[in-house]
Amino acid sequence: MGQIYLIRHGQASFGSDNYDALSALGRQQGKVLGEWFAGQGQRFDRVVVGGMQRHRQTAAACMEGLGQSAPPEAAWQLEPGFDEYDHHEVLIRHRPEFDEPGAVQRFLATHENPKQAYQAIHEAAVGRWIGGDHDAQYGEPWPQFRSRCAGALQRLLESAGPSQNIAVFTSGGTIGCLCQGLLGLDDRHTAQLSWTFVNSAVTKIFYRPGKLALGYLNNYAHLEWWGQPGSVSYR
Repeated sequence: MGQIYLIRHGQASFGSDNYDALSALGRQQGKVLGEWFAGQGQRFDRVVVGGMQRHRQTAAACMEGLGQSAPPEAAWQLEPGFDEYDHHEVLIRHRPEFDEPGAVQRFLATHENPKQAYQAIHEAAVGRWIGGDHDAQYGEPWPQFRSRCAGALQRLLESAGPSQNIAVFTSGGTIGCLCQGLLGLDDRHTAQLSWTFVNSAVTKIFYRPGKLALGYLNNYAHLEWWGQPGSVSYR
C-alpha cells in the first residue's frame, strides 16, 4: 500500500503585495516539518509540487529540514493541477471594489481584527463561487476546480508505484477538494473544511489499486513538537 502526503504550504505573506511568497514563519514551518519527518525516519520516493511559489518554497524548506533523505530538487515533479483556486478573482466577483490596488489593505487597516474581518468576506465570496448561480463570471468555476484537482490526483495515482511514499506540496482548497469524496462532504462543508487547515499541516492518504483511504487529516504535530509560540497559523 502506498502513501500520499498532502502538505499545505507554510504561512504566506498575507496583506503584502505578493501573497504567494512565504513569510519568515512559513519558511520555518516547512523546515520544522522536514526535521520532524527526519526524526520519524520518513523517506519519500517522490516529491510533487504545485505551480505556485509558496508550494515550491515550502518544498525547499521541508527538504532542507529532511536533509540527506530528501530527493534532490532536480527530481521534483511539477503538477499545476494541484494549484489553489484564484482567491483574488473569487474575492472581486463578490466585492468588485477590492480589485483596486491597495483596497484590501486599506479595508483591513480599518478593523481591529483584520484577519477576522477578511475571513468573513472570504467566506461570503467562496459561498458565491460554489453556489453555482454565477459560474459564467469565473475563469474557473467551482466544478471545474474540483475536476482539475481530481485529475491531478488521478494522474499521480496512474504514475505511482504500488507502495511509494509521495509528498505533494499544495494548498488548503485543493486538499479539501481531494478529501471531499473520502469524507462524504457536500460542497459547502468542503469549503469550510479547507479553512481549518493549518499552514504546513499534513493530510495522509493511503492508496492501492482502485482504493483510497484517509490516514489522517490536518496533522500539525511537527508544530506542536517545535513548541514555539505563534507557530500555528492558518493563512
